[in-house]
Amino acid sequence: MKIFKLIIASFILGAMASCENTTKKLGDFKLLPQAQQFDITGVSDLEVSELKHYYLPEELKLAAGTALLSSMLPVDNTSDAELLLAIDNNSALKSEGYSLTISEHQITINAKDMAGLRYGLMSLEQLVQDAEEQQVNLPLCSIEDFPMLAYRAVQLDVKHHREKKEYYYKIIDKLASYKVNAIILELEDKIKYQRQALVGSEDALSIAEWKDLSEYAMARNIEISPLVQGLGHASFILKHDKYKSLRDDPDSDWAFNPLDPKTYEVQFNLYKDAMEATPYGRYLHVGGDEVHTTGRGSGKSALELQLTWLNKVCKFAEDNDRIPIFWDDMPLKHAGVYRAMFQPELSKAEVEAIWAENEHKLSEFLDLFPKNCIYMRWNYASPQTLGNTKAMDWFQKHGMQVMGATAGQRRWILMPQDGGNLDNIRSFAKSSIEQNLNGLLLTLWDDDSPHFELYWRGILAFAEQTWAGVERDKNELLATYRQREFGHAVSGDNYAFVDQLETPVTFLGRALTKDIDRRQLATTKDPIVTAIIDLPDRNLPQKWSTTHKSQLEQAEIMLAISDSVASKIEGIKNKAIRNRYTLDIYEQVNLLSQFAPKALLALRDYDIAGNEELALAKLKEIRQLKSEFEKIRATLEEVYGQSRILSKPENYILDQDHHTHLANQTRNFDWQFNAEILFLEKLESELLNQANTQ
Repeated sequence: MKIFKLIIASFILGAMASCENTTKKLGDFKLLPQAQQFDITGVSDLEVSELKHYYLPEELKLAAGTALLSSMLPVDNTSDAELLLAIDNNSALKSEGYSLTISEHQITINAKDMAGLRYGLMSLEQLVQDAEEQQVNLPLCSIEDFPMLAYRAVQLDVKHHREKKEYYYKIIDKLASYKVNAIILELEDKIKYQRQALVGSEDALSIAEWKDLSEYAMARNIEISPLVQGLGHASFILKHDKYKSLRDDPDSDWAFNPLDPKTYEVQFNLYKDAMEATPYGRYLHVGGDEVHTTGRGSGKSALELQLTWLNKVCKFAEDNDRIPIFWDDMPLKHAGVYRAMFQPELSKAEVEAIWAENEHKLSEFLDLFPKNCIYMRWNYASPQTLGNTKAMDWFQKHGMQVMGATAGQRRWILMPQDGGNLDNIRSFAKSSIEQNLNGLLLTLWDDDSPHFELYWRGILAFAEQTWAGVERDKNELLATYRQREFGHAVSGDNYAFVDQLETPVTFLGRALTKDIDRRQLATTKDPIVTAIIDLPDRNLPQKWSTTHKSQLEQAEIMLAISDSVASKIEGIKNKAIRNRYTLDIYEQVNLLSQFAPKALLALRDYDIAGNEELALAKLKEIRQLKSEFEKIRATLEEVYGQSRILSKPENYILDQDHHTHLANQTRNFDWQFNAEILFLEKLESELLNQANTQ
């Protein structure tokens, strides 16, 4: 069990206080991820400015990406160094583990392996950062540390947009600094395939460019493995005329026909290119989720068809020295036990009854389940559910490997919501550790494409809980997040704003529509008339305000919350030492979330105006909404555009969008503002134009 102790001996502090000449004081040191054991016994004589020399045995190479060592000089004798580094392969420490000791005048890091040495340096860099910011000496301390899960992977989903290439390098550096050691790269069409060139988007990175990123990551102990969607989620392939003959349903670009040999010719070609682009990855994630194939009169069941496909792609992976990973939901769904995985209210007896009734459907095909595959059990909202655990146990009981997948981003617009999903990340990390699983994946779905900077809070929580376990209080974890990300001066709860911001962002989702989600606008017939909120009618004064009373009350609350968030963001920006770009992104999200409530309140003021003169004045304010929105949009795009490419190529073919992904609905960035754009069009045609003719 992880032990975290802070020991401050009273007689040491008393002695320090009584010494007139001393300036030493104990600072506030927070590590993220938290160390398994961290004992502080006082204050050393070491100031950050004195860290000038390090000793590294001749046979070891300098760890890439370690900023601290880059600012120091190597020496040949241990007595000349403030920092001593060593690797002991025979150490009792676990893989990737290290020990770190700070004495009065010297720091020692002993590691199990090169990864452990890197992680020891990462922890030391955090201590140095804290000491420097608080203008205190480094603490007298000892750290023993190692990960609870060996494989700590974050999904990088690039299917709907591409970041600027240099931003990917920054992401890798930051993941490494928090001891994340793997990336599952969901490529889809963002790689320039050589063997099936038509599939790659015009703005895709080349195999060589992805390979460079993979090499850069591996030098920082991050292994990148590709995910190329297979049986289903194949729209990025099957939307093209060339591949329509491979569709399971000729009218749908969603799924391949698993009985057509050419299906595998295409998929294996894509796999080969993806593996060349990620040469250090152990895994090949083949997808396989959310798909039901027909068999085209073959008489084969959906489950048998799924397993037929899975066996072929797993054999390919094995032949190419990769371990296949497969989303496990469809076999469970075809067998009738899927529902129980997402209903935490079910009792153990109810779950057992569902399995007793349906397990035979899985057992009948047990021999068809590949044993070289990792069955990835995804559950983003309720991993603690008994049905979820039961499913994982079934795979393990029958000799199959299991890994979990939680989520830092689900189907949320603009930013992660539901408290950043931190409770569910924590829950799945806890159960993965308790079940002695190899690792856990944090999915970051690009379906509705929030900015990547808004994922970091969830990523850091995931990094903490997969490395250290889950004992740290949530509020303390979030305070540590703020300290690590922005600076010690803003770690306090009075600077917490992210959960607060979720409320107006959630309101934004339906604020300008007739109680439908903005994702549905693309599939709604004549959305301006049928889906966008109705407007006031001056011939029926105050009727609109009465009808929308609750929504208008909420709008006022949302603006008050947004004002509070804006004040906190400004306060942090005034004191932040690093990662100001993250704050810039949050600021833009907050500004956009203000538009809808301001627009609603402007309509209210027009609706309740007591005379025509006042109504005309309020109408003038409504006319300004378009220019205000255009300013908000332009600023948001300028800020977002510093790191991401906002538009798809002009010749990009949008697929059938079976899951109504916002980020897949337009080639330009209009999808981000679809409700606001339609609302302003309705405002122009139904209110402002009518007013002009009166």
